[in-house]
Amino acid sequence: MEKPLSLADIRSNYSKKILTRDAVSDSPLQQFDVWMQEALTAQVEEATAMTLSTADKNGRPSARVVLLKALEPEGFIFYTNYESRKGQQLAENPFASLTFFWPALERQVRIEGKVQRVDQASSDAYFQSRPRGSQIGAWSSPQSTPIENRQVLEELEQQYTQQFEGQDTVPRPGHWGGYLVKPERIEFWQGRPNRLHDRLVYLATEEGGWKIERLAP
Repeated sequence: MEKPLSLADIRSNYSKKILTRDAVSDSPLQQFDVWMQEALTAQVEEATAMTLSTADKNGRPSARVVLLKALEPEGFIFYTNYESRKGQQLAENPFASLTFFWPALERQVRIEGKVQRVDQASSDAYFQSRPRGSQIGAWSSPQSTPIENRQVLEELEQQYTQQFEGQDTVPRPGHWGGYLVKPERIEFWQGRPNRLHDRLVYLATEEGGWKIERLAP
């Protein structure tokens, strides 16, 4: 009989790259863009996928994977249903963290900051760039609420497909739009041998700049 795999015995020894202070940008957003472009060039699977962690008013956390849709000078933008669980938590507690993990490059980025909704024009513009099926889906899903079965979703999808049939564009639902995560702390992690990883953290200063520190792994 095959011996069950022991989780304690699973380990990788990272050795592809190094991360030094001299090699990084003074701006964490510029440095993130460099790493993102390298992940895209390397064709890392789902390179824009990030774990979004939020907490309710009592500090109870929850996390899920969403997609980064824009990197702006102010921060990181994603889109979702405002009435979803994450939307409700962000209304109660407008802070969040984002985590990117690119195992093919042995890299991780952790971002923490305050969250605000993007303006309606930006949400409208992005919504109109989505495939029509995804637009209908945004209307059809009462995200995070219990439903009896999948047929409920299929019936709602059919309902909204018929409602917008013949229209050149599908309007953005008022309960759907974008969020901007304005970073206050960004950490870049590069895997290194023997678990002695490289960690550089950017901390926002009161003057509007960034302080860079090396952290022990």
